[in-house]
Amino acid sequence: MNEELNPEVAQNTENPQDVATNYADMTLGELSQMFEGLMADEERMKRAKEAENIKTAFYKKLTKEKAEVKPADTAEEAEAASNIFESVENGFKALYGMFKKERAEFNRKQEEERNANLVAKQAVIEDLKALVDKQEDVTATFPEFRDIQARWREIGPVPATAFRDLNDTYQFYVEKFYDKVQINREMRDLDFSKNLEAKTAFCEEAEKLAEDENVIDAFKELQKLHEQWKEFGPVAKEYRDQIWERFKAATAKINKNYQAYFEGQKEQHEENLQAKTALCEKVEEIVAREEINANEWSALTKEIEEIQKQWKTIGYASKKENQKIYARFRAANDKFFERKRLYYAEYKDGMSANAERKLAIVEKAESLKESTEWKKTTEALIQLQKEWKEIGAVPRKKAEALWKRFRAACDEFFARKEENAKSESGFRENLRAKKALVEEIKAMEPSEDKSLMKDLLQSFQEKWNAIGFVPFKEKDAINKAYRDAIAEKFGDLLGGNRGNRNAGGRGPAKAQKAPLTEKDKLIQQYNRLQQEVDTCENNIGFFAASKNAAPLISQMQEKIEGYRKELKELEAKILKLEEESNKEEE
Repeated sequence: MNEELNPEVAQNTENPQDVATNYADMTLGELSQMFEGLMADEERMKRAKEAENIKTAFYKKLTKEKAEVKPADTAEEAEAASNIFESVENGFKALYGMFKKERAEFNRKQEEERNANLVAKQAVIEDLKALVDKQEDVTATFPEFRDIQARWREIGPVPATAFRDLNDTYQFYVEKFYDKVQINREMRDLDFSKNLEAKTAFCEEAEKLAEDENVIDAFKELQKLHEQWKEFGPVAKEYRDQIWERFKAATAKINKNYQAYFEGQKEQHEENLQAKTALCEKVEEIVAREEINANEWSALTKEIEEIQKQWKTIGYASKKENQKIYARFRAANDKFFERKRLYYAEYKDGMSANAERKLAIVEKAESLKESTEWKKTTEALIQLQKEWKEIGAVPRKKAEALWKRFRAACDEFFARKEENAKSESGFRENLRAKKALVEEIKAMEPSEDKSLMKDLLQSFQEKWNAIGFVPFKEKDAINKAYRDAIAEKFGDLLGGNRGNRNAGGRGPAKAQKAPLTEKDKLIQQYNRLQQEVDTCENNIGFFAASKNAAPLISQMQEKIEGYRKELKELEAKILKLEEESNKEEE
């Protein structure tokens, strides 16, 4: 009976370890480290497929990362980026070169050994054939037959192309030896018994493998058992069918488990393919959108990244479809990020142009900040502010600096305008008060009582001095009106023209501008300090809208406190000079 067995082998025989390793998600450094670990393994020659998978993933990743590198601003940066990739590639290439060289030598030696084994087994068959043709006493031929069997088992594997014919020929002459050689029945039965014992053990081991949950390993072990089965001779005729059927039944169960495993894998692969196809369609739908603004790019990028995370949680599709679906997904992602890159390249160019336009507005505003044409300049700055708002975004590193300059120029002008408005408003109030006082003096009925008149004069002078400044253009006129009214009512008391000369505290009017008095200088200094206070308070309002501005605000507040102390001192000096001036007039 021919016990040659051809177990069914599933089409998909990929290594489960390879299935569990997603090389595409690894970095160049991780792939290089994985290859280094492989090179350190003493059994590395048995991991050739894994080595090739790592190599393929490495060069795909290297090509992709080179393509994704943004154009460098300088030749030095470009050269540095190129050197990094070259260094990584050279390191990997050296490792792979060593492996390839070792693998070639290993394969050469393996081939030599298999060819040598083929020659050796062919010699054994020739010896067996010669032994079958002998018609000697069993005591001479059977030990020689045992020796031939031992020699056959000791010889290693032969080339795959010669394996089946070689084994068939060997089994043919083994069975022919048992059928033709007239050996002692007891010795023949003993040999059959030993063969039955060995094949029973093979059956038991196969039956254990049939219950093993690791169907991949069980299938591989089964192949070894079949090779060993062939190396043993027949059993007694009454057991031949029984032992063979038992072994074949265990084999069939293992094959069935193996097929069921890959059928299950096939269903899972189909589910994975559908899930990955849905993710591809999501990315492709995003890429197909016509108009996407800057805010949408940011949100869509996060969505794409989330889709990529989902992709990594899905297992493999079938070997036939897995690379195709990954290529589709990768292409859609690449198209998205390429479109995003082009958008921001154009956006960056637009922002640079916007920055130039805003810089022109800043320079215009700075040229107007010291203007005293309040209405005209106000309208011009408002128009510049409108133009500013209509201009799009500018590069972040320039935006804040440009805005600060523009805001500072506008704030400086409007602070000066507000100060001027405050001064004008107060001065005009003072002018109305002084005019009322002049009318009060004019309406007064003089008295013959000089003491009373002196008290009235002093009262009028105190009221006059208590009233603040008036608009510059009205100063001379109101002073003259005051002097004339005093001279009219108190001329006798003041001694004729003396009151006319000194009543206003400013001296006689001159045809040309008189030099500044000490009091005028103090007043100018007072006004400048007051303007500094207003500017600082305006800046505090500006800084309050900014982050991390507490130190600046504190510094401004200290300045304001210092200015106010100086203002009080100047005010005291001005009042003192007023009093001295009044005394001199008396």
